[in-house]
Amino acid sequence: MSKISPLSGFPELLPAQRAVEREVIASLSRTFELHGFANIETRVVEPIDRLAKGGEVDKEIYVLQRIAAEPDAKADLGLHFDLTVPFARYVLEHAGHLEFPFRRFQVQPAWRGERPQEGRYRQFTQADVDIVGRDDLPFHHDVEVMSVMVDALARLPIPRVSFQFNNRKLIQGFYRGLGIDDVTDAIRVIDKLDKLPADEVARMLVERVGTTPEQAERCLELATIRVPDSSFVERVRALGVTDELLDQGLEELAAVVEGCRAVAGDRVAVEANLRIARGLDYYTGTVVEIFMDGYERLKSVGGGGRYDALASDGRTTYPGVGVSFGVSRTLVPLIADGVLAGSRPVPSAVLVALNTEEDRASSTGVAAALRSRDIPCEVAPSPAKFGKQIRFAERRGIPYVWFVQADGTSQVKDIRTGDQVEADPSTWTPPEADLRPTVISTVEIEEIQ
Repeated sequence: MSKISPLSGFPELLPAQRAVEREVIASLSRTFELHGFANIETRVVEPIDRLAKGGEVDKEIYVLQRIAAEPDAKADLGLHFDLTVPFARYVLEHAGHLEFPFRRFQVQPAWRGERPQEGRYRQFTQADVDIVGRDDLPFHHDVEVMSVMVDALARLPIPRVSFQFNNRKLIQGFYRGLGIDDVTDAIRVIDKLDKLPADEVARMLVERVGTTPEQAERCLELATIRVPDSSFVERVRALGVTDELLDQGLEELAAVVEGCRAVAGDRVAVEANLRIARGLDYYTGTVVEIFMDGYERLKSVGGGGRYDALASDGRTTYPGVGVSFGVSRTLVPLIADGVLAGSRPVPSAVLVALNTEEDRASSTGVAAALRSRDIPCEVAPSPAKFGKQIRFAERRGIPYVWFVQADGTSQVKDIRTGDQVEADPSTWTPPEADLRPTVISTVEIEEIQ
């Protein structure tokens, strides 16, 4: 057999690593459900014309085609590259069965044929949370959705994350108030501040967008405002630009920042960053990028915002607001760096020892009694010497070994401490922390239970 080589961009996790991913997803799901969001799962394929941008097939889309298809047959299905496109289709298809505003969360894999690198994979899992309305969606939902994701990430054992907010109305109103005609192109140029020096960006604004040097200077001043509270409002006002849309954007951004600060705690930073643009042809109000301390090289690990036309059937428009968290983008590097690990590679909390092969039914009965009370366990594979059975449990990370005595009574041993006590399978329960695998983190917060 030829040597098997891994496929670049398709990460696979070992059992203990997978335990980390499962616990993180479970924690996210619990938080979303605490806020009343319903879980959905969409199909993995969509028609190519729905996935295509502007009618053109993006080279990053993986298409599906049957091997036995006719030679000239064209693929008409592709794997979804995010969860927003299938969600938009889902809303249109099932609108008659949904109650609006519809509150949904979704945790699923997606596929994107881009060049693999750290934090960017060809197969990856995302967690999205959205609220969608029918024809109208009041602004307070922006504050709510962003606060939900802040709450969700604050509960994870990952390095501190930063939610950096802006508002498209603020940006557009400011540029419009300055008298700049091509607002979108101006935003694109300002977005280059991460890669180019300020004077070079100013020159591009003048030569490419057609601004005056004074207008370019005001744009740069706006883009450098970054504060952890609503004090940005006065700083923007001090720039002397007035516009009705600007006023609305300032009010909305202040509400989002203050609303998220109220639930952030110590694990999440909340900032107004007036350089953030995101989705120039997509978002219409609130925008957010999420960054993780110590992992700035990954760039954002999540993001989202308000979209006034998530979907439309020609008669009804469905506006929405949502935010996505890159589960794989965040966890795979953290696991590789040893920041996160699973406490054990198996779910079993107990190994029921086997005295002899003839006693297997007795050991199986103990295991059944434990499982009836939701205690994960397994029976030893063979009646080896007890020392070997204990070492077998150690290798699997199983904390307890159960021994059935000759007189029918039982004892259970915590193999970490050596403590061994009498126990009844109908009443004994391990401590909550040992009942299931947990996430071990070098980050100074409590483990996920």
